[in-house]
Amino acid sequence: MVVFFDWNGIVLHEFVPRGQMVNKQLYQEVLAHLRDAVPRKRPELWENQTWMLHHDNAPAHASLLIRSYLEQHQTYVVPHPPYCPDLAPADFFLFLKLTTALKGRRFQTIEEIQENATRELRAITESAFQEAFQ
Repeated sequence: MVVFFDWNGIVLHEFVPRGQMVNKQLYQEVLAHLRDAVPRKRPELWENQTWMLHHDNAPAHASLLIRSYLEQHQTYVVPHPPYCPDLAPADFFLFLKLTTALKGRRFQTIEEIQENATRELRAITESAFQEAFQ
């Protein structure tokens, strides 16, 4: 799963196709979907050009292809210092909430996992997102 979120909640989530790794090509496709989602979900940030992207230093995120794509689309990227997992809200907040909610449950199909994960994502309150960023 690839998830983009901010202070107010989920902006975009997508499931990685079965058997696919998150590589630079897939990540570029997801970023294109994100560029479509931000104007719909956060129009004020898009119009004011105050929307920023923060992602960690994973190889797919730091690749030349992705850096060029973001530069070409004038996307400001908040720098992420190396070896700082406490600055990655997806790690300490979002995925912790998801794994806690889904822990111990058995699913029969990938689709069932995706449905439950999506339901749990949508159940996270705006105030929970705001607390994570505090």
